[in-house]
Amino acid sequence: MDYKNKTALIIGAGISGVAAYDLLLKAGANPILYDANTALNVRDVREKTCEKDKANVIIGELSKEIVSSLDLVVLSPGVPTDTGLAQELKDEGLYITGEIELAYSIAKGRLIAITGTNGKTTTTALTGKIVEAYLDELKKSSGGKSGGTTYVVGNIGIPYTSVADKIEDADITVAEISSFQLETIHDFHPNVSAILNITPDHLNRHHTMENYIRAKEDITLNQTPEDTCVLNYEDEVLREFGEKISGKHVTKMNASEEGGKLCNVRFFSSKTELEDGCFYLDDCIYLAKGGETVRLMNIHEMHLLGMHNVENVMAAILMADSIGIPMKTILDTVKNFHAVEHRIEYVATVDGVDYYNDSKGTNPDAAIKAVEAMNRTTVLIGGGYDKESTYDEWIESFGTKIKALVLIGQTAQKIEDCAKAHGFTEIYRAESMEDAVEKCADLAEDGEAVLLSPACASWGMFKNYEERGRIFKELVRALPNREK
Repeated sequence: MDYKNKTALIIGAGISGVAAYDLLLKAGANPILYDANTALNVRDVREKTCEKDKANVIIGELSKEIVSSLDLVVLSPGVPTDTGLAQELKDEGLYITGEIELAYSIAKGRLIAITGTNGKTTTTALTGKIVEAYLDELKKSSGGKSGGTTYVVGNIGIPYTSVADKIEDADITVAEISSFQLETIHDFHPNVSAILNITPDHLNRHHTMENYIRAKEDITLNQTPEDTCVLNYEDEVLREFGEKISGKHVTKMNASEEGGKLCNVRFFSSKTELEDGCFYLDDCIYLAKGGETVRLMNIHEMHLLGMHNVENVMAAILMADSIGIPMKTILDTVKNFHAVEHRIEYVATVDGVDYYNDSKGTNPDAAIKAVEAMNRTTVLIGGGYDKESTYDEWIESFGTKIKALVLIGQTAQKIEDCAKAHGFTEIYRAESMEDAVEKCADLAEDGEAVLLSPACASWGMFKNYEERGRIFKELVRALPNREK
């Protein structure tokens, strides 16, 4: 789309909204940054934009005159597509899009896009490092004549819109894409996509699992047979989806000729030996390709904990391999990669107790994977904002590994009731993160671990999961100085 002289309304004045405003301004549009939250200050919002005090910012009500002047609307990811305002603007016949679509329409180069309920951030960060190593090697070997820049963007914390105008043909973008962002795509077309897994999450936004699944699968909406989608074979929904869009069966038991397809599908599996794809077997990762199976590495050669991270690594390997990155470059990067911040991140050892920050565990399935990754008796901090999740499987995953559960936030009572219904009674309440860390320090003994993996969003007590994790780490590191 040509945005020149178009009047564009950006709904949502957060980081994504501000980046979209700046990008549209550079593209020659007449952007308006709007937010219904009357607690916001127009001057403060303007200061975040590249125009500063000249920025066109509206807080509160939106007049009919403004609506009648619009050519398009850009929804920030946090704004549901079924809100009254969004629906009204759609009924006016306006083009409704999102910041990911906006960025894609301006950016150049190749694109790798990653979605899924859990593992997105780790997989995106790892894939970004692999791509960066590859492009750096190209630059060195060509004396700077080839190779481009790596951009790691999206839900990982850097808005795609904040760099889209800088991305050139030689560059490769690796984007973490949420289901919220996929609700507003039109022409968004990654060269390589991945859906890591799908488990219940954000049902307060999507309302049904069917809607949530559809949003995730839409990452392949515009892909062609020249493109690749990487999927988790052990996720039944994704296995069926992959076989539908590829016409291909991939286990050794049911291998068949490939039929018509919408895009090329490559599976990874932590349980099944695949005819074509990446799989785990006896502590090793294998790649089956072109009728040959090759052992790539032992999982103990990497620094990431847990089988879920083995899956993340296999997804990254397939994505990197799909754009032609040499396997040596891929594996060297995997072996030197450490956990990203807030995802089963080692913090410190205090009085013989290891503390881990998994604040990114914002739903039960992610928190289950963190519990499974722990290799010793653990005191667990859980609770937070209620996203209408259920906690039965999370509680059941505790086994004998979880010694005690310290609960915070809005969901504390709901989780406590669920835990007791499953026979788990070592439950403590904390009024703050400081209180929770103190209780954990008292409960955990030498040789044990403390894990923050809340299974809930952070809202209500914290601005976001990053703030929750940072505060946890600060409190842990202050423990040696506490009065006992």
